[in-house]
Amino acid sequence: MATKRGILERLDAGEIVVGDGGFVFALEKRGYVKAGPWTPEACIEHPEAVRQLHREFLRAGADVMQAFTFYGSDDKLKNRGNEAGNHGCSNINKAACDLARGVANEGDGLVLGGVCQTPTYLSGKGKEAVQAVFKIQADAFVEMNVDFLLAEYFEHIEEMEWAIEVLKNTGKPVAASMCIGPEGDLHGVSTSECGVRMAKAGADIVGINCHFDPETSLAAVAEIKKGLDGAGLKRHLIVQPLCFKTPDVNSQGFIDLPEFPFALEPRICTRWDMHKYARDAYNLGVRYIGGCCGFEPYHIRAVSEELSKERKKTPAGSEKHDMWGGGLLLHTKPWVRARAQREYWENLKPASGRPLCPSMSNPDAWGVTAGHKHLIQQANATQAEDLKKQSKELVGH
Repeated sequence: MATKRGILERLDAGEIVVGDGGFVFALEKRGYVKAGPWTPEACIEHPEAVRQLHREFLRAGADVMQAFTFYGSDDKLKNRGNEAGNHGCSNINKAACDLARGVANEGDGLVLGGVCQTPTYLSGKGKEAVQAVFKIQADAFVEMNVDFLLAEYFEHIEEMEWAIEVLKNTGKPVAASMCIGPEGDLHGVSTSECGVRMAKAGADIVGINCHFDPETSLAAVAEIKKGLDGAGLKRHLIVQPLCFKTPDVNSQGFIDLPEFPFALEPRICTRWDMHKYARDAYNLGVRYIGGCCGFEPYHIRAVSEELSKERKKTPAGSEKHDMWGGGLLLHTKPWVRARAQREYWENLKPASGRPLCPSMSNPDAWGVTAGHKHLIQQANATQAEDLKKQSKELVGH
């Protein structure tokens, strides 16, 4: 069996690499992940669900099977009474890698192992303690021989740099993506400077993921590109945004929306939004294009289809789907048949069907980030009295 080409080999050749979508939200909707901790114990408890979602993303055209290791660190698995820690960090991460590899081998997929921000950092425990958390995951990824590594979902460039240092010591290619918008990280470091610091820390691929919609995320990547160009640094770019519209959020993104996390459906991007997103990302110079929370396989299929000419292939998932609705020509109703054209869908302004629903929300603006007392990690579950006290302090009632 021929050796698969690695991530940098593909990107260096100018190829488009399509990432997969969001596992925590997709599996929560399917009943396999608990909202709140968002931890990946499903890799052990319900491996068939994780495997099937990987397979659907592969069929949709994804080139990367990202192991479901989001929030898979020991401190997060045990935080605030979470019982996922009983499985053990290394066991969950190894199971996740095994599931991803099995499906990647069904095609030409690469396996990615990722780490993300930690309660240890938010608790102010310092570099040594934070990097010890990352190293446990990195060791598991090396043992399972993943193809490359990702530090994703970081709100603070300092913690991101610490993560990159640990991942670079493995000798594997490293990607890095922050969950920030165009205005910078939560400690006020500009987005362009964050990009430069990710690159200087050793990341081979830099960019943005999560917290913001495609438009905002691409604006943030543009800032990173500007910073890299100004510093004379050449790095590949990655973008994996939310699949929710977020024009009304603040610096902490969609988690501050009152709809988070159980009423976000009216904000879901359509597949036609995904076509535009993929084209805009490509035109910006991004070649690693994927998705985060809210991205289902059909969204990734739309990304793959939009870039099918450049990729010289279409996803297997297009077998029963015509890119611009050509299958509607077989519909019995003439007004539905008339919709079988690109112009119709590109110009459609979808309605929400909710007569009294506002077009925008007023996001929460708690201003709480690393170092605040309410973010300090604790092993015990949050009690009713704690909740009442925090609500009074943060919300004012």
